This record gives sequence, C-alpha cells and structure tokens, in this order.
Amino acid sequence: MSSEGRKITRSEATQTKGREMDGERKVRVKLWLGLIVMALLSPLGLLLPKFFKAEEAWGEWGPGTLQRLLGYVPQGLRRTADLWKAPLADYSANGDHPSLLFQIAWYGLSAFLGLILIVLVIYILMRYAARHDN
Repeated sequence: MSSEGRKITRSEATQTKGREMDGERKVRVKLWLGLIVMALLSPLGLLLPKFFKAEEAWGEWGPGTLQRLLGYVPQGLRRTADLWKAPLADYSANGDHPSLLFQIAWYGLSAFLGLILIVLVIYILMRYAARHDN
C-alpha cells in the first residue's frame, strides 16, 4: 500500500500535533524575547539624544520643536496636538527635569506598561474572536 493511502495512526497524529505545538511555543518564546529586548532598549531614546547633543528623541517632537526645525507646524498636528495627554508625560512621574537615571527607569517602565497593555488588548480580542468564531 502506498504512503498516500495509508491511514495515520493516533500515535502519529499525536506526535505531529506535539511537533506543531513545540514549533508554536518556540515562535511565542522568540516573540516575547524580542518584545522584552525592545522594551529594555527603549532608554536609548533618552541616551542617544544626550550623546548627540540633541534636544529631544527623534520623532518625539511637539509643535514648538517642529516650528523651530521646519519653520511651520503641519495643520493636522496643530489641530490635534492637545487631544491626548500621556499618562506619564515625558516618561516621568515628576516633570521637573529629573536625573537621567530616573528618566531611564521611567522610560523603561513606560515601555513595559505599554507592552503589557498591548498584549492584554490583543489577548482579549483573540479570546473574543475565538468565542464568536464558532
């Protein structure tokens, strides 16, 4: 009998499923490790501007900085700049120019809090989708 016509035994099916689950687990572990490494590297956003004598981290410019850099503020940014107030403004618990070490600690904490919130939202959405998929 050819291998195409042969029935798969329960043991073979269990082994195949086990290998698939191991593969998924490895991908999940790599994903988590990657996310944790990115969160740990997030303080570079504070250190690199200090190292290069820049005022702010790249891309974290407010309307005032854009006005100075570009000579104008895009209309959409001008309209929406004050819509959202960050829970940890400037990645800090106190806004009076804390030490660099304190800023780095808060920067990392805010990265991990953001990571946890994103994972939690995705988990809830996946659970909701799984329940309503059947």
